[in-house]
Amino acid sequence: MISWEYVVLLVIIGLITYVRKALDLLGSIFMIIMGVIIIFAAGVNWLLLIFLFLILGVAFTRYKHNYKREIGIYEGTRTIKNVVSNGIVAFVMAAFGNYAGFIGSIATATADTMASEIGVATTPRLITNLKKVPPGTDGGISVLGTFAGIMGAGLIGLAAYILGVYPDLVKTMEIAIIAGTVGCFVDSILGAVLESKYLTNEHVNLLATMAGALIGNIMVW
Repeated sequence: MISWEYVVLLVIIGLITYVRKALDLLGSIFMIIMGVIIIFAAGVNWLLLIFLFLILGVAFTRYKHNYKREIGIYEGTRTIKNVVSNGIVAFVMAAFGNYAGFIGSIATATADTMASEIGVATTPRLITNLKKVPPGTDGGISVLGTFAGIMGAGLIGLAAYILGVYPDLVKTMEIAIIAGTVGCFVDSILGAVLESKYLTNEHVNLLATMAGALIGNIMVW
């Protein structure tokens, strides 16, 4: 398949995400625009890594969705703000061919999503003082959620190697797991200290993915 055929496929996937209410209209359109640029700037394999994050996000958002609705933390349809906050750093890294920042930012977004969506199954503790807090509390962490986050980051690393984003398996896994885990904890710290007072959830996600990209680059400098 040539690049334009991938573009058509991307548009179809964008329509499906909208029809299935995984993303709203603006979110789907923005995802398509970013995807088209990534295809021609970095290659379709880099885009497939972002798709893996999206698939994991949609799948685990529905994990225990009835329980999440009961406690008021079920997101349902994601908006353009979610796409930008979780994906814009990876988009910029891909546009410049920066594999370390690209892997680090996506690993962070994936780790944070899986930690948040799976961690609600247990009672979390606030990262700043380790006191028990209700599920869904900004800055709450749990052993289950942390483990899920590390696994998510590891999946991104393995996929990045398989897709040829970077040919060294050990280095790719190191970048994904370390940068993704650190970025996830940055998200939790910012959530506990600054979210709802000075920052929105989208701001926190954006800063966390920036931290993941930075850690990824530091590891290869």
